[in-house]
Amino acid sequence: MRRLLPVTDPTDTTTIPDAADREWTLDELAGAYAYPDPGPEGEGRPWLRANMVSSLDGAAHHDGRSQDISTPADMRIFGTLRGLADAVVVGAETVRLEGYRPARAREAFAARREAAGQGPAPVIAVVSASLDLDLSLPLFASPLVPTLLVTGEAAPSGRVRAARDAGVEVLFAGDGAAVDPARAVAVLAERGLRRLLTEGGPRLLGQFVAAGVLDELCLTLSPMLTAGDAQRIAGGPSVPVPERFSLVSLLEEEGFLFTRYGKIRH
Repeated sequence: MRRLLPVTDPTDTTTIPDAADREWTLDELAGAYAYPDPGPEGEGRPWLRANMVSSLDGAAHHDGRSQDISTPADMRIFGTLRGLADAVVVGAETVRLEGYRPARAREAFAARREAAGQGPAPVIAVVSASLDLDLSLPLFASPLVPTLLVTGEAAPSGRVRAARDAGVEVLFAGDGAAVDPARAVAVLAERGLRRLLTEGGPRLLGQFVAAGVLDELCLTLSPMLTAGDAQRIAGGPSVPVPERFSLVSLLEEEGFLFTRYGKIRH
């Protein structure tokens, strides 16, 4: 893996000597993808980062799974971003399609997480209006750290009760059944979960984009063509005015481009 462009964020002082043409260590990747400093006592504003992969022709998956257009280097970055996050925010459909399991503790990030005041692994926060989920799955029944369900106030009361009976904490972030994306970010931040990572799916990412709460996009561009009618990385209604992001860093390995874009703040 080699860096093609330097980090353009003037606050990022990451340097990786002799990093070209060799596999970066997880610690080096963690430094390159570090979240902004949350401030004294970790009480700064939350930071929502998305991690997605896309084929050259814009597909976010192949046959319903993103792994088919991924690569081992992409999975190392995937693991690094999880290792840095307080919480991973994911849509219920992605949980069902991708077979989500609980996040695990990784020795490579243990010291870094402890120094940052984080738990051993990120919390998984599942966003769902219907709460139509199999609560017997390990994600809910036996996680290392408790999984959260984020829904709206008008979510089916029977399913809210069933989730709570199963020991799953339910957070409300919306007046109707649907989740308000900005309120979801705020509710998680109130629990001290400020370093946020969303892995989609496309509908959830589209909601975050439309609400204007996405701070950063880590996008892997896969050198593959899939054709077909797969979704883009973000779906749903378009925004009135496209929001501009700037390139923060760019890495490359075997034709895969690992980009990092940050919101331009005015």
